[in-house]
Amino acid sequence: MDTTNNTNNTNEDAPATIDSVTTVFHDRINYTVKHPLQNTWTLWFDNPGKKANSQSWSQNLKEVVSMDAVEDFWGVYNNIVKVDRLDTSSNYHLFKKGIRPEWEDAANANGGKFSIQFPRNKTADTINNYWLHTILAMIGEQFTHEDQICGGVVSVRKMFFRIALWIKSADNEEIIQSIGRQLKQFLEMPANLRMEFTPHGEAAPGEKPIRTTI
Repeated sequence: MDTTNNTNNTNEDAPATIDSVTTVFHDRINYTVKHPLQNTWTLWFDNPGKKANSQSWSQNLKEVVSMDAVEDFWGVYNNIVKVDRLDTSSNYHLFKKGIRPEWEDAANANGGKFSIQFPRNKTADTINNYWLHTILAMIGEQFTHEDQICGGVVSVRKMFFRIALWIKSADNEEIIQSIGRQLKQFLEMPANLRMEFTPHGEAAPGEKPIRTTI
Protein backbone atom coordinates (compact mmCIF):
# COMPACT_ATOMS: atom_id res chain seq x y z
CA MET A 1 0.00 0.00 0.00
CA ASP A 2 1.34 3.40 -0.99
CA THR A 3 1.18 5.67 2.07
CA THR A 4 3.32 8.48 0.68
CA ASN A 5 0.39 10.86 0.18
CA ASN A 6 -0.83 10.24 3.69
CA THR A 7 2.44 10.99 5.40
CA ASN A 8 3.62 13.94 3.34
CA ASN A 9 0.45 16.05 3.05
CA THR A 10 1.00 19.80 3.22
CA ASN A 11 -1.23 22.27 5.10
CA GLU A 12 -1.38 24.87 2.37
CA ASP A 13 -5.17 24.71 2.24
CA ALA A 14 -5.72 24.26 5.96
CA PRO A 15 -7.28 27.06 8.01
CA ALA A 16 -5.17 29.20 10.28
CA THR A 17 -4.05 27.36 13.39
CA ILE A 18 -5.10 28.43 16.84
CA ASP A 19 -1.57 29.73 17.39
CA SER A 20 -2.20 32.46 14.80
CA VAL A 21 -5.28 33.73 16.63
CA THR A 22 -4.54 36.50 19.10
CA THR A 23 -7.21 37.36 21.66
CA VAL A 24 -7.23 40.11 24.27
CA PHE A 25 -6.02 37.49 26.73
CA HIS A 26 -2.81 37.12 24.72
CA ASP A 27 -2.22 40.74 23.72
CA ARG A 28 -4.34 43.54 25.19
CA ILE A 29 -3.42 45.94 22.37
CA ASN A 30 -2.84 43.94 19.18
CA TYR A 31 -5.53 41.25 19.43
CA THR A 32 -7.06 39.99 16.19
CA VAL A 33 -10.21 38.28 17.46
CA LYS A 34 -13.10 39.66 19.51
CA HIS A 35 -15.61 37.83 21.65
CA PRO A 36 -19.13 39.02 20.71
CA LEU A 37 -21.76 39.76 23.33
CA GLN A 38 -25.24 38.33 22.87
CA ASN A 39 -26.63 41.89 22.87
CA THR A 40 -25.22 45.32 22.10
CA TRP A 41 -25.17 47.58 25.17
CA THR A 42 -25.18 51.38 25.31
CA LEU A 43 -23.63 53.45 28.08
CA TRP A 44 -25.40 56.70 29.03
CA PHE A 45 -24.42 59.40 31.52
CA ASP A 46 -26.13 62.33 33.17
CA ASN A 47 -25.56 64.77 36.00
CA PRO A 48 -28.73 66.90 36.05
CA GLY A 49 -28.24 68.58 39.42
CA LYS A 50 -30.72 68.95 42.27
CA LYS A 51 -33.22 71.24 40.50
CA ALA A 52 -33.69 69.20 37.35
CA ASN A 53 -37.22 68.41 36.17
CA SER A 54 -38.14 65.53 33.86
CA GLN A 55 -37.64 67.61 30.71
CA SER A 56 -34.25 69.01 31.66
CA TRP A 57 -33.15 65.59 32.88
CA SER A 58 -33.97 64.04 29.52
CA GLN A 59 -32.04 66.76 27.72
CA ASN A 60 -29.07 66.21 30.03
CA LEU A 61 -28.97 62.47 29.32
CA LYS A 62 -26.01 61.75 27.05
CA GLU A 63 -25.37 58.63 24.99
CA VAL A 64 -21.68 57.79 25.42
CA VAL A 65 -20.85 54.62 23.48
CA SER A 66 -22.24 51.23 22.40
CA MET A 67 -20.43 47.92 22.87
CA ASP A 68 -21.02 44.55 21.21
CA ALA A 69 -17.88 42.64 22.22
CA VAL A 70 -16.15 41.70 25.46
CA GLU A 71 -13.01 43.57 24.46
CA ASP A 72 -14.97 46.74 23.67
CA PHE A 73 -16.68 46.59 27.05
CA TRP A 74 -13.41 46.33 28.98
CA GLY A 75 -11.88 49.05 26.85
CA VAL A 76 -14.70 51.39 27.87
CA TYR A 77 -14.93 50.29 31.51
CA ASN A 78 -11.21 50.69 32.13
CA ASN A 79 -11.17 54.21 30.72
CA ILE A 80 -14.16 55.89 32.36
CA VAL A 81 -14.35 57.47 35.79
CA LYS A 82 -15.12 54.94 38.49
CA VAL A 83 -18.41 55.32 40.36
CA ASP A 84 -16.87 56.42 43.67
CA ARG A 85 -15.10 59.28 41.85
CA LEU A 86 -18.18 60.70 40.14
CA ASP A 87 -19.71 64.00 41.23
CA THR A 88 -22.81 63.92 43.40
CA SER A 89 -26.05 63.63 41.36
CA SER A 90 -24.25 61.71 38.58
CA ASN A 91 -25.68 58.55 37.03
CA TYR A 92 -24.30 55.86 34.75
CA HIS A 93 -26.88 53.91 32.74
CA LEU A 94 -26.07 50.72 30.81
CA PHE A 95 -28.99 49.53 28.68
CA LYS A 96 -29.54 47.22 25.76
CA LYS A 97 -29.10 49.17 22.53
CA GLY A 98 -32.35 50.74 21.40
CA ILE A 99 -33.73 51.17 24.93
CA ARG A 100 -33.49 54.62 26.46
CA PRO A 101 -33.11 54.67 30.26
CA GLU A 102 -36.50 56.35 30.70
CA TRP A 103 -39.83 55.08 31.99
CA GLU A 104 -41.52 56.23 28.80
CA ASP A 105 -39.50 53.95 26.54
CA ALA A 106 -41.71 51.17 25.17
CA ALA A 107 -39.43 48.47 26.59
CA ASN A 108 -39.67 49.97 30.08
CA ALA A 109 -43.26 51.22 30.14
CA ASN A 110 -44.78 48.11 31.75
CA GLY A 111 -41.76 47.24 33.84
CA GLY A 112 -40.09 48.21 37.04
CA LYS A 113 -36.78 48.29 38.85
CA PHE A 114 -34.92 46.63 41.68
CA SER A 115 -33.16 49.19 43.90
CA ILE A 116 -30.40 48.81 46.46
CA GLN A 117 -28.98 51.72 48.47
CA PHE A 118 -25.43 51.56 49.76
CA PRO A 119 -24.49 54.07 52.50
CA ARG A 120 -21.50 56.08 51.28
CA ASN A 121 -19.84 56.18 54.68
CA LYS A 122 -19.76 52.37 54.79
CA THR A 123 -19.36 51.50 51.12
CA ALA A 124 -16.46 53.68 49.89
CA ASP A 125 -14.87 52.27 46.73
CA THR A 126 -16.55 48.85 47.04
CA ILE A 127 -19.44 50.38 45.08
CA ASN A 128 -17.24 49.93 42.00
CA ASN A 129 -17.31 46.16 42.49
CA TYR A 130 -21.07 46.10 43.12
CA TRP A 131 -21.67 48.02 39.90
CA LEU A 132 -19.21 45.88 37.93
CA HIS A 133 -20.84 42.66 39.12
CA THR A 134 -24.25 44.05 38.16
CA ILE A 135 -23.24 44.87 34.61
CA LEU A 136 -21.26 41.65 34.15
CA ALA A 137 -24.40 39.72 35.12
CA MET A 138 -26.37 41.72 32.54
CA ILE A 139 -24.00 41.58 29.57
CA GLY A 140 -23.05 37.99 30.38
CA GLU A 141 -26.75 37.01 30.21
CA GLN A 142 -26.49 35.32 33.62
CA PHE A 143 -30.10 35.84 34.67
CA THR A 144 -32.50 32.95 34.11
CA HIS A 145 -34.98 35.47 32.67
CA GLU A 146 -32.35 37.40 30.73
CA ASP A 147 -34.93 38.46 28.15
CA GLN A 148 -36.55 40.56 30.89
CA ILE A 149 -33.43 42.64 31.53
CA CYS A 150 -33.51 46.18 30.08
CA GLY A 151 -30.50 47.72 31.82
CA GLY A 152 -28.95 48.98 35.00
CA VAL A 153 -28.30 52.34 36.65
CA VAL A 154 -25.84 53.42 39.31
CA SER A 155 -26.53 56.75 41.01
CA VAL A 156 -24.29 58.89 43.18
CA ARG A 157 -26.00 60.86 45.92
CA LYS A 158 -24.72 62.83 48.90
CA MET A 159 -25.45 60.14 51.49
CA PHE A 160 -25.61 56.96 49.41
CA PHE A 161 -24.95 55.12 46.17
CA ARG A 162 -27.87 53.36 44.52
CA ILE A 163 -27.86 50.51 42.01
CA ALA A 164 -31.04 49.76 40.06
CA LEU A 165 -31.81 46.91 37.68
CA TRP A 166 -34.64 47.61 35.21
CA ILE A 167 -36.85 44.85 33.79
CA LYS A 168 -39.63 44.74 31.20
CA SER A 169 -42.54 43.35 33.23
CA ALA A 170 -43.82 44.33 36.67
CA ASP A 171 -46.81 41.95 36.79
CA ASN A 172 -45.16 38.54 37.19
CA GLU A 173 -44.28 37.92 40.83
CA GLU A 174 -42.44 34.67 40.10
CA ILE A 175 -40.11 36.39 37.61
CA ILE A 176 -39.58 39.35 39.94
CA GLN A 177 -38.61 37.10 42.84
CA SER A 178 -36.32 35.00 40.63
CA ILE A 179 -34.42 37.98 39.24
CA GLY A 180 -34.22 39.59 42.67
CA ARG A 181 -32.75 36.47 44.27
CA GLN A 182 -30.19 36.10 41.51
CA LEU A 183 -29.13 39.74 41.72
CA LYS A 184 -28.56 39.41 45.47
CA GLN A 185 -26.52 36.28 44.79
CA PHE A 186 -24.40 37.89 42.08
CA LEU A 187 -23.64 40.89 44.29
CA GLU A 188 -23.12 38.82 47.45
CA MET A 189 -25.16 41.49 49.23
CA PRO A 190 -24.61 42.09 52.94
CA ALA A 191 -27.53 40.82 55.02
CA ASN A 192 -28.30 44.29 56.40
CA LEU A 193 -29.04 45.77 52.96
CA ARG A 194 -32.58 45.73 51.57
CA MET A 195 -33.59 45.35 47.96
CA GLU A 196 -36.90 46.78 46.79
CA PHE A 197 -38.81 46.32 43.56
CA THR A 198 -40.93 49.24 42.33
CA PRO A 199 -43.05 49.41 39.15
CA HIS A 200 -42.22 52.35 36.90
CA GLY A 201 -44.48 55.36 36.73
CA GLU A 202 -45.91 57.82 39.19
CA ALA A 203 -48.21 56.74 42.02
CA ALA A 204 -51.68 58.21 42.06
CA PRO A 205 -52.11 61.38 44.15
CA GLY A 206 -52.21 60.51 47.83
CA GLU A 207 -50.94 56.97 47.24
CA LYS A 208 -47.50 55.55 47.96
CA PRO A 209 -45.64 53.63 45.21
CA ILE A 210 -46.09 49.88 45.41
CA ARG A 211 -42.84 48.44 46.70
CA THR A 212 -41.89 44.81 47.14
CA THR A 213 -39.02 43.82 49.40
CA ILE A 214 -36.97 41.00 47.93
